[in-house]
Amino acid sequence: MKLQLALDDMPLQEAISFTKKVEKYIDVIEIGTPFIIDEGVNAVREFKKEFPAKEILADLKIMDAGAYEAELALKAGADYVTVLGVTDVLTVKGCVEMADKYNKEIVVDMICVSDLPAKIKEMEDVKAHFVSVHTGADQQAAGREPIEDLKIMTAHTKKAKISVAGGISSRTAQMYVDLNPDILIVGSAITHADDPAAEAKAIRDIMDGGKK
Repeated sequence: MKLQLALDDMPLQEAISFTKKVEKYIDVIEIGTPFIIDEGVNAVREFKKEFPAKEILADLKIMDAGAYEAELALKAGADYVTVLGVTDVLTVKGCVEMADKYNKEIVVDMICVSDLPAKIKEMEDVKAHFVSVHTGADQQAAGREPIEDLKIMTAHTKKAKISVAGGISSRTAQMYVDLNPDILIVGSAITHADDPAAEAKAIRDIMDGGKK
């Protein structure tokens, strides 16, 4: 199981400095959607240069022109690129084909997907590498949590790998770890913590088998 750090609301150099504080506990660095809108895929290049041993996810949330947009991030050094599950399956297929060309992976973000079992099957049919539970910030504010969607996803996914995001912290990580996703995604619980390294370590310890 890998720990993915989601970076959303920092300028580039501040984000690089921040990541150095917690890099020993994380496996994947996510260039989040607000971040990549502000900085472009150049942020992928910079992070790959600064952290060559880490995997980089470009959270493009692609909705159209799948192959073309995925390649922008893949050429910049991204190991993973996100596409929205609510888009046309042809867009996802284009992303997957481009990722296969670069020997990288596509993550299908399932935010706002209403029928998870049907969408999972459709995504597996086009050989998507990952399906991702994502409870967005606006949904979290309305009281929704990703754990129930993760239970559905683990029950119906046969071939794709699974990642999960949505307000996860050291206080809640154990119930997600118990469902054994491939990647646990944590953002503000680490980036906004009083002691980011301590929070990242606490989550890593849970993932490594310690109970909290």
